[in-house]
Amino acid sequence: MTNDYLFRMVLQRDKETLTLLICSLLHLTKDQVVDVYIDNPVEPGATIANKEYQLDIVVKLNGDVIINLEMQVINYNNWPMRSLSYLCRKFDSILKGTDYNTAHTVYQIGFLDFTLFENHPEFFAKYQMRNAKDNYLYTDRFNLFVVDLNRTDMATDEDKFYGIDTWASLFKATTWEEIKMITDNNPSLNSTAEAIFMSTANQDILEQCRIREDNIVHEKLQAERMKYLENENKTLTNENQSLSNENQVLTEEKLLLNERVAKLEKLLKDNGIQE
Repeated sequence: MTNDYLFRMVLQRDKETLTLLICSLLHLTKDQVVDVYIDNPVEPGATIANKEYQLDIVVKLNGDVIINLEMQVINYNNWPMRSLSYLCRKFDSILKGTDYNTAHTVYQIGFLDFTLFENHPEFFAKYQMRNAKDNYLYTDRFNLFVVDLNRTDMATDEDKFYGIDTWASLFKATTWEEIKMITDNNPSLNSTAEAIFMSTANQDILEQCRIREDNIVHEKLQAERMKYLENENKTLTNENQSLSNENQVLTEEKLLLNERVAKLEKLLKDNGIQE
């Protein structure tokens, strides 16, 4: 399910899965979900163009809440700005002349297969606009959530109560045995397992998943190559700076030596001593 194409197909196929996932993330009960649907569906098995590789899923909840879901496995070191950009685009959807109070509540929720902030790891992080002094909430209509799929060990009691750690384990599962073990302990996810099975049984969807997987591998290699080149550039820059500093020291020493030679020559001349 870390394959974002399969992630989309499963959520499109099974409304029960979509509903349960939204309920877990937003801490809702099923009876609070009047209606939920994907606003930007893709035809199952349809080829996805390069420019659409993000495969973010736009969900409408109860007619007035917009939720952007995205599975991201490659760390391009730009997720904070990228996710904020997505969130702003969804929030800035008020029609001209409409009262600003009619703005939809929006959520940008990223499922990341990497740790966003290495110096501040967290399994399920929620970010909102708050007062920097006393943490007073500015608005609850602008929300950015991050689920670190690799840090279920940091799940809080609240995260476990709403089953968010179970979803993370399901998304990271790579065998049917793992999926069966999860669903045996969580029967409510049986429809999700069935949706995964039905999606992967569709040869058109499976082919697109394989193509997407190949592209993910390529993107990872490109990202690693870019990181390597950035590190090499940083090393060369540091070496260049070191050489520049050494050159500066040598230049200063040369100037000092020249001054001393000039003083010595003057002293010899003043005392009638030939060179």
